[in-house]
Amino acid sequence: MPTLPSGVERRVERFREQRWVLDNVIRSVGVTWDQGDMDFALFPCGIGALGDFLRVERNVKKYNDIAREYSAAGKRRQEAAENLDQQGYTVAARESYYIASVLYGQAQWPIADHTRQNHELEKRKNHCYAKYAEYADHIVRRAEIPYQGKALPGWLHLPPDYKPGDKVPCVITVGGMDSTKEICVALTGDQLLSRGIAVFLFDGPGQYSAALREIFVTEAGFYEAGRAIYDWLGQQSEIDTEQIAVRGVSMGAMWASQISTVIPTTKACAIAYPSYEQGEDTAFQMNSPTFKLRFMFMAGYEDEAEFDKFIQGVNSHGLGEKVACPYLVCSGEDDDWSSIESTFEVLNDVRTPKELLLYQGEGHTLHSRPSSYLGPNEFVYMADWISDRFKGKPMESVLSVVDATGRIHREPWGEDRSYDYGLPGLV
Repeated sequence: MPTLPSGVERRVERFREQRWVLDNVIRSVGVTWDQGDMDFALFPCGIGALGDFLRVERNVKKYNDIAREYSAAGKRRQEAAENLDQQGYTVAARESYYIASVLYGQAQWPIADHTRQNHELEKRKNHCYAKYAEYADHIVRRAEIPYQGKALPGWLHLPPDYKPGDKVPCVITVGGMDSTKEICVALTGDQLLSRGIAVFLFDGPGQYSAALREIFVTEAGFYEAGRAIYDWLGQQSEIDTEQIAVRGVSMGAMWASQISTVIPTTKACAIAYPSYEQGEDTAFQMNSPTFKLRFMFMAGYEDEAEFDKFIQGVNSHGLGEKVACPYLVCSGEDDDWSSIESTFEVLNDVRTPKELLLYQGEGHTLHSRPSSYLGPNEFVYMADWISDRFKGKPMESVLSVVDATGRIHREPWGEDRSYDYGLPGLV
């Protein structure tokens, strides 16, 4: 069965022209031809899910295989979870429910339309995650955030060592255009929860569950979402609303930054894999055509020409000047999704203490070159950096370059820094 109706596939000119190339690339390179989304989803599940993902990787030979194979893997995991649940093995069951939810979310990625399959996967994903939350080793609370007469779905995770009566800091996490909220807190050993920090994760305008509710991306949508989330967190007795941070990845870099500017108590904003480019020209014109097709669905557009006009308004112009908290960006030097110049432009506008952790030779999602293999893990680094900001630890504005041996070389940011091609000369 085709993943998408033929009319949907024809919405994007490059997708239509390169459809045969796309299948051949997937056949040659595999399911991670566009970026490391399989690694991204496997990481929070843990090594116990490796077989599920290897099966998908082995069986996907073309675009239409992706949803089918991830869905089959999710169904197998859900059945295993239900069998364990019936026997009373709730710890084992919650692990399989969690993994099933993530697999169903991965199956949704190539379905850029309101198909029956997409809605069924959404239903299964939500069911499995709710069962995981029921048996989790910490408090996991469902959220429905009021937004423009509808609601944005989310989950609040409290640290495993939370004690009744305590108030804990909280990090609002914003995924990218390809990340479901379900992968934003790890099944075990989550970097933030293990540091005593609560995590709020959600699907914002245009993201998975929100898009199926016909809540689409707009120029200012995440500003409004941030205010609504802050109000909701203020109603949760466990959250110290004086200690809020925001974390974002990829296109969530811009959205997380926007949220940080409307929450008056934001203590830190940390970004990985930034995507600040106006019109997302690199992502939509120089990368896989699947990205543009998906984002048109996220924005509620069917006409490519109209979408091209809209997307120019989704940009980071003036955003850096609005940032009023310490700011961290973790990026690959050779980002193939967003120009490195756009990252420097935003950071130059930030007047608060800031840091760019730049991995030499790395692309958009890292984990492909020695600098990230041997250097600090970006999410561990972000967690410690956020924890330091909650503790009030001072920082200076710096450029931190991770070289091919994993060593970090730091120097003051200075004024109006630009990217120095041939960067190894710096270190």
